[in-house]
Amino acid sequence: MSAGAELHTGRLVLRPVSWHDLADLVELKGDARAYAVMLGGVRSAMQVAEELAAEISEWGCHGYGIWAIRESSTERFVGVTGLQPRLDGRGVGLRFALLPDAQRRGYASEAAGAALRFGHERAGLSRIVAVAREDNISSRQVLGGIGMTQGRSFERDGIQMLLFSSARIIGWMMTNPIRNPGNIDE
Repeated sequence: MSAGAELHTGRLVLRPVSWHDLADLVELKGDARAYAVMLGGVRSAMQVAEELAAEISEWGCHGYGIWAIRESSTERFVGVTGLQPRLDGRGVGLRFALLPDAQRRGYASEAAGAALRFGHERAGLSRIVAVAREDNISSRQVLGGIGMTQGRSFERDGIQMLLFSSARIIGWMMTNPIRNPGNIDE
C-alpha cells in the first residue's frame, strides 16, 4: 500500500492518510476557514469518509497520494498535503490545506515541498501541477516558494485560477528542476 511513504521534515511528519485520521479530516474539511476555497468546498462527515476511502485506495493504485501532516514533536494533526490525478485532465496535482491555527507558520511550504520532492524523486512523476485562486496570495507564495512555476490562468465558476507546474527529467539530472520548458503546455 504505502510502505516507505512516511516523510519527515524539520518540524513535521507526513503519513499516508488512514482511517485513524478520519476525525481530524472531518474537522479540517468541515471548516470553511480551511476548506471553502478548495475544489468542492466544505465537506460533510459522510463526504470526508467517502474521500478517505478513495485516498487510501490511491496509494495502492498509484504509489502516491494524500498525507496527513502532524507536528513531529507533538503528533498534533495540522492538515493534509499530497498528490492526486486531477479530474480535469491537467495531470497529477499537488494539494495542501491546513487547519486555521496551523497556518502562517511555514508548515504548508515544508509539507508541500516534501510532497513535491516525493512525487518527482520517488514516485517518478516528470510533471506535477497545482491550481490556486488568483486572489489566494498565501497559496501562490507557497507554490512559488517550493519551486513551482506559474503558468497560464483559467476561469472556474467565475473565479480566476492560476496553474503552476514543476517538471523534471526523470532518470537524468533528477535534482535539476526545469523552468518553463517549451514542450510543456502550461
